Amino acid sequence: MNDAPRGSAPDANKSPPDDIAAPAAGVGKWRILLLLALAELLAMALWFSASAVLPQLTAAWELSGSLQSWFTMSVQIGFVAGALTSAFSNAPDRFSAQRLVAACALAGALCNGAIALWVTSPEPALVLRFLTGFFLAGVYPPGMKLAASWCKEDRGLGLGVLVGALAVGSALPHLLNAFPWEGAAGLPAWRPVLLVASGLAVLGALLVLPVGVGPHVAAASRFDWREAIRAVGAPGVRLANLGYLGHMWELYAMWAWAPLCLLASYEAAGWSSQGARLAGFGVVAIGGLGSVLAGRVADRFGRTAVAITSLVVSGACALCAGWLFTSPGLLTGVCLVWGFAVVADSAQFSAAVSELSDRRYVGTALTMQTCLGFLLTLATLWAIPPLVERFGWEGAFAALALGPVVGVAAMLRLRASPQARQLASGNR
Repeated sequence: MNDAPRGSAPDANKSPPDDIAAPAAGVGKWRILLLLALAELLAMALWFSASAVLPQLTAAWELSGSLQSWFTMSVQIGFVAGALTSAFSNAPDRFSAQRLVAACALAGALCNGAIALWVTSPEPALVLRFLTGFFLAGVYPPGMKLAASWCKEDRGLGLGVLVGALAVGSALPHLLNAFPWEGAAGLPAWRPVLLVASGLAVLGALLVLPVGVGPHVAAASRFDWREAIRAVGAPGVRLANLGYLGHMWELYAMWAWAPLCLLASYEAAGWSSQGARLAGFGVVAIGGLGSVLAGRVADRFGRTAVAITSLVVSGACALCAGWLFTSPGLLTGVCLVWGFAVVADSAQFSAAVSELSDRRYVGTALTMQTCLGFLLTLATLWAIPPLVERFGWEGAFAALALGPVVGVAAMLRLRASPQARQLASGNR
C-alpha cells in the first residue's frame, strides 16, 4: 500500500491525537478488533428489526405492498442522508470515531425502541425507521475506519471480520423473530423483537467506547467538504466503488427478500414457519463466515481475485434461486451458498478504497462509498415486490444478477490498472 497521502500536509502521518489515541500498550490488536466487531454486530441488529417482523406488521396494520417496501427502504434512505451529512462534514475523520459510533448506536436504539413502545400506525414508524438509518450511518463507516486503522498487511481480514459481524448482526432479528413470543393470530409478537434489538444496540454502544484508533490511518488536519468529492474521483477508487455498486445492487435486496421468499416457500409446502425464520437467519448470518474467510484469502492472493470470484458465485445463485421456490430444501441450500458469497467481497471493496485513498480522509472516503452503495439499494429493494408479482421469484431474483456483471467488469479493469499495485501489499 502506498502510505504517502496525495497532497498531504507535512504532519499527515503523525499518530492520532490523544483524545482518540490507541488504548494502552499491552492490549492486543485482535482483542481490540474483536471487541469492535462485537459492538458493530449488536448495533447492526437495528437494521432489519422491522423487516424481519414485516408479516406481523402487515397483519397488524394492514400494510399495502408499497408500505411493506418502505419499511426497508426508509432505513436505507435514512442511512444515505446520514452518510452524506457525515461525509461532507468529514465527521469520521474529525471526531473521535469510537465516540461517534457509540453516540449514533445509542440514538438509533432510542428511535427503534420508540416504535415498539409507543407507535400504533405505520406513518410514525416509517419516520422513526428513517432516523434509525440516519444514525446507523454513524455506526458502520466509522467502524470500518477504526478497523482499517489497526490493519495494514492483514487489512482484508480485519475488515472481513467487521463486515462479517455486520452480516450476523443484520441476521439477528430473524433469529429473534423465531422465538415463541406471545402474539395475535398465532404470529410471534413484533414489539419484543424491536425492543430486544434496541437493547442489543445499547450494549454495542457501551462496548465500542474502549476501542481506540490504530496507527495505520492518519488524523485529518482540517475540515474540507471537498474531500467528499475527491474521495470518489481518483481512478483506482472510482473502479473500486463501481465494483462495490455492482455488489450492492444485489446484497440488500437479497438480505431483505430472500428470508421472505423462504417463508413463503416453506408455508406453501406445508413446512414449519419457525423453520423458515431460522433458515432466513442462517442465510444472512452465514455471510459472516464468508467475509472472514474471503478477507484472509484476499490478503494473500488479492482483493480483485476474491471479489471477482464472489460476484460470479452470487450472480449464479441469483439466476437460479427463484426457480427452486417449490423445493424449499433445495432453495435453502442455494440461498445459504448465496448468503455466503453475496457479502464475502464487501470488505474487499472497502479495504481497496482505504488503500487507494488519502490516509487523512479514509473515513470520508469509506462513508462516501457506503452512501453511494446504499443509495443504489433503494432501486432493487423497491423493485423486487412488483417483479415478484409480475414474473415470480425466478424473474425478480434474476434481475439482481445484473449487479455482479457490472462488478466483475469493474474489478477486471482495476486488476489491470497501475493502481492495483497499492492493493493488499501488491496482491491484486
